[in-house]
Parts: sequence; C-alpha cells; structure tokens
Amino acid sequence: MSWIKVSLRGVSQIDNLLISVAKGELPADLVLANARVVNVFTGEIEPGNVAISGGRIAGVGDYRQAKEVLDLGGRYLAPGLIDGHTHLESSMLDVAQYARAVVPRGTLAVVTDLHEIANVCGLEGMRYVLNSARRLPLELFLMAPSCVPATHLETSGSRLDADDLRRVLRWKGCIGLGEVMNFPGVLAGDAGVLGKIALARGKAVDGHAPGVSGKNLSAYIAAGIHSDHESVSLAEATEKLRQGMFVMIQEGSSEKNLDALLSLVTDKTYPRCLLVVDDRSCVDLLKDGDIDGVVRKAIAGGLDPVRAIQLATINTARYFSLEGLGAVAPGYQANLVVIDDLPGLKIDMVFYRGRLVAKEGKPLFSLSETGGKSLRNTVNIKPFTVKSLRLLASGEAEPVIEIVPGQIITRKRSAKVKVADGVVLPDVSRDILKLVVVERHKATGNIGLGLVTGFGLQRGALASSVAHDSHNIVAVGTNDEDIFNAVKEIERLQGGLVAVADGRVLASLALPIAGLLSDEPLAVVADKLKKLEQAAVGLGTKLPSPFSTLSFVALPVIPELRLTDLGLVDVNQFRLVKRGE
Repeated sequence: MSWIKVSLRGVSQIDNLLISVAKGELPADLVLANARVVNVFTGEIEPGNVAISGGRIAGVGDYRQAKEVLDLGGRYLAPGLIDGHTHLESSMLDVAQYARAVVPRGTLAVVTDLHEIANVCGLEGMRYVLNSARRLPLELFLMAPSCVPATHLETSGSRLDADDLRRVLRWKGCIGLGEVMNFPGVLAGDAGVLGKIALARGKAVDGHAPGVSGKNLSAYIAAGIHSDHESVSLAEATEKLRQGMFVMIQEGSSEKNLDALLSLVTDKTYPRCLLVVDDRSCVDLLKDGDIDGVVRKAIAGGLDPVRAIQLATINTARYFSLEGLGAVAPGYQANLVVIDDLPGLKIDMVFYRGRLVAKEGKPLFSLSETGGKSLRNTVNIKPFTVKSLRLLASGEAEPVIEIVPGQIITRKRSAKVKVADGVVLPDVSRDILKLVVVERHKATGNIGLGLVTGFGLQRGALASSVAHDSHNIVAVGTNDEDIFNAVKEIERLQGGLVAVADGRVLASLALPIAGLLSDEPLAVVADKLKKLEQAAVGLGTKLPSPFSTLSFVALPVIPELRLTDLGLVDVNQFRLVKRGE
C-alpha cells in the first residue's frame, strides 16, 4: 500500500464532493456508525455517525449512505493522537519501524526537530527521515533544529547555520523552530541565536529553559519563544504558564514530570497545556506505548479522560496551527482512533485519512525499503590506548556528576577520591565511577574524562553512541580496561549500546544508521535493549533505564554538571570547568 501523501486542501473537486456528502446528497466512502464521539471542542461525548469522504470527515450526525458502513457498536471515536514534542531517534528505531510501533497505539502525528540525527548527519539525515515518513500513515511535522550543535562546548558531526535554517524553514512540513536549548545565548543577546529565532517569526518557536525564572524567564520569552517542556516542579511550570508560555508536560523514559505537574491542568489553564513524550525508548514503547501511555497515565492520575485527550490532540494542533488535525468534526482529516475502554484508553482500530491502518495493536500497512545506506559508517575515532583514559588528580577533591533519579537534571558535587600514583581511581564502594566521552565524528582525538555517582555499577562498563545531543561515545565504568573495550566494541558495531565486564561483551545492540537507529523491528530492538538493561542490572545498577540516563550525561544544556568530549561543563555558568577549582 502506498502512502505517498498529497494535499487534501485547495482541490475544488474534492471540496465539492465533501460538501455534497456533508449535505447528504451523495454517499460517503465510509460511515463509522453508532459511535460515541469524543468532542474535544466542548469536552462532551456525543452519539453519532461519522461520514468520511476523500480522507476527510464530511459530517457527524445522522449519516447512513455510504459505500461501506462500519458499526462501532457504541465504542468511542476520538481524533488521532498528536505528540507535540518528541525525538523519534530516541526510540532507536528506523523511521518505518517507528511508525509500525506508534501508529497502532493511536499516534498519527508527531512534531519533531530531528536535532539528534542532524547533529550527526546534518541536512542529509533530516531529509532521510522526512522522505521515509512520506511513505507512511503518519503525519510528521518538522521543527527546524535551532541548536546544531547545542553549544560550543562539544564536538558534533554537523553544524546548521542561519542559512541552513532559512532553507529548512521553507521545506514542506516545516512548521516552526525547534527547542532553543541555548538559553544562556538568548539571555546574553547572542546575535547568532537571536537571528535564528527571527527567521521563524510568525511560526511556533519551542523553548527549553530548565530552571529559568524571574527576569531571566521574561527575557527568554521576550525573545519570541512560545513554549517549554523542561519544568520539573509545579512552581516552575506555573510561572511559565503565567508568563504566557504553553507548558508541555513531558513523560519520557528518563524525564518523568507528569506526576509533579498534573495539578497544573485546571478548567482555566488546560488550553495552554500539552502532553508530550520527548524521549521514549523502544522498551517503553513496547511496554507502555507512545503518547497514548502519557494520556493513560494522566487519566489514572485523576485527569478527566476527555480532558486528557484534548491535551494530546486539539491543544497540540492549535499551538502548532495544524489545520485539519486534532478533532472529529467536518472538514478535519479522518485520522481517528476507536477506543473500547475510554479510561484505560484501549485502542482497537486506527484510521489514517479514512483508511484502516491498524487493528488490535497490529499494523496493517507494509513497509518499503529505506535502509539509510548513506547514513552508515559514521563512527570515526582517532586511535587511542587505555592510558588515554587515565584521569590525573587535580587536588584532594574532584568534581562529581550526581545523577538525579527520574530526572535528566544532574547535581554538581565535590568529593574526596581514591588516588594512586597521581591517577584518580573509581571507588565502587562509594559509587564514584569513571565517566568518559570519546569524540566519534571527526577523529579529533578529544576524550573527556570525569566522575559520576548514581549508576551503582559494581563491575564492568556501559557505553553508547547515543549521547544527547552531539552523540559522541559516552561510557561509564568501574575500570579503564572495560571502558576501553566497550568503546572499541561501539566502534566495531559502527554505533550502538554495549555492556562489558572482565574484557567480555555481555550484551549489545547495533545502531548502524547514524549510530542512532536500528533497521530491525520494535520487538527485536526492544528485546536486545532489555537484555542490555538486564546485563547492566547484573553489573550492579539500580537505575530503571541506565542507557537512557547515560545518554543524557553528555548534554551540556541541562543543569548542573555534564561531560562532553571537551571536558566537564558547568551548565549554570555555561563554561568548561577547570578541575580543582
């Protein structure tokens, strides 16, 4: 089945046909009869038949004439879900496999900036994803990535300047500017950052302002930034809402903020609140679902089911000006989900532009070969030895990155460490482990060295080529030899995740497309990741998603302390740390 997409707007023949069907003069292509329609405009559930013609909804009401009538028997009919902020690369699935994973869950539209693959492969990587999506029953909307790289404090595989963004903003399906992560640059009035925001004037501009408040928040918003998805406390989210931002409540694999922020949603505030995923691993996709999992958890947390659906459909469509999406109403695209159990959000059938594309959790569409051949062989490391991983002592105490469970923020600590012959040693008894970031794009030879607490490993090492946002190789371990072997295995695989102990690879997952994505199905990738996480547990970690946590310790735009290939970064001061200070 081909899913090459054509515009449904501005075609008079289709419009006239739709009008005739709406008036009852001509039969519909399909009538979904005896539905309980979730009305996201009024918050009501109303009985009715839904007439569909040419992939769009002609009307809701007493429609009976159709080429095909499907009796829903009183089941609920809701608009297809829209994930307003996600990095699909975090699923580690190639685009087609990602669609097979999320469409049966009711996700029929995603908004993504693709800055993960752009940091590795630039415009070519973004085009690959967009071209692949055109063949799939999934609306993919692009937010031009504003920060490639995110900062000057790391080495990325590519760089998008203002001219590149100007070009991307003209691409079909590009609806705005992706999260402006360089909030220190905004506050400092950096001409390059502000110039990128100016290019997107008149479109949505997403923010990324963890912990920013007071006058700094006012300045950040005044620059033309409309939303934020990084609030971790109710007070922080409330301040951003009061200052005019749309608040995206994220619930991903590492960043779990729904419980803390759900009470923000009231009858007065809900129109400016959205539910989003941000980053969700393939294991969590398989176990809990995509944006449907966030909606389901919000309902379980006490939010009215229709209200929860509003936060993942019409609210998202309105914020991004996605005309024709997010509701079951005349003129809207027939992107619909049939729900057996509304509070449990048990989705039975999924319709994309009026065609049944999934049933009982199974996709009904086939895939054309994509392959991503041009995006392979992206791991390019300058040869190094185990000695290159020695961390020389700078004093009695060393800075330590402290993991915060359930969050992607970290804390900056200082701790006395074990030293032998002037070399800092991991201290397993105190959970102070070695952290390493190896540059993998340009063979610069850059290796960032530091210490981290919170992983709990008792032996061995973990490594990954998924390391937000520049995606160098990041590794954590109890000894240099296992860390070295883990990095070398990533190089051999040309991207992936590995667990190593005593010089032996215990488990691995190859990610050959840009070092970020697998071309295998969800169940296979999830099984390999699950075995990796089990291996990590066997090495001592108690983190629920150790590889997801590992992927964020190199992200120098989330407070407080991070490690990149250039060294330790104090995010609050937005500078490299001189060890010993």
